[in-house]
Amino acid sequence: MIDTPAARTARCIVLLVPALLLGGAYVSQYVFGLYPCEMCWWQRYPHFAALALALLAFIAPPQRLWIALAALAIIASGLIGLFHAGVEYHWWQGITGCAAIPSASEGGSALDAIMNTPLVRCDEAAWRLFGISLAGYNFLISSAAGIAAISLLAKKGKRA
Repeated sequence: MIDTPAARTARCIVLLVPALLLGGAYVSQYVFGLYPCEMCWWQRYPHFAALALALLAFIAPPQRLWIALAALAIIASGLIGLFHAGVEYHWWQGITGCAAIPSASEGGSALDAIMNTPLVRCDEAAWRLFGISLAGYNFLISSAAGIAAISLLAKKGKRA
């Protein structure tokens, strides 16, 4: 059982941060038309894992372990975001010929999927605010949240 207010806060961080970041990613994709490239998807996968681990922290012992693993997954997404931002800023090369990956919809053909998928390059930021791309914001938010959760877990405090 979670025994300190700091650990309870860490548990909330590891649940809310990936949920909000994934929600933002899907809103930007489906509402604003900012289609994800391959590296954008790579950043989402650790957040999916973090959500599952955070949910485990609410229902199964050892809760502190699930929180720590979720925090590490969030940090992993942030590090992928740093790599992706570096590719976007042309600090280094990406490791693939990165573009959006089309998939055939139900009843559609693979050729139609390929022809109707917008080309999304990993080395061009689709959107920036104050010169920072979405990958850069993922790095900043995920790294800070993951480090905060781990720091809170390490904190000694009164048991509730």
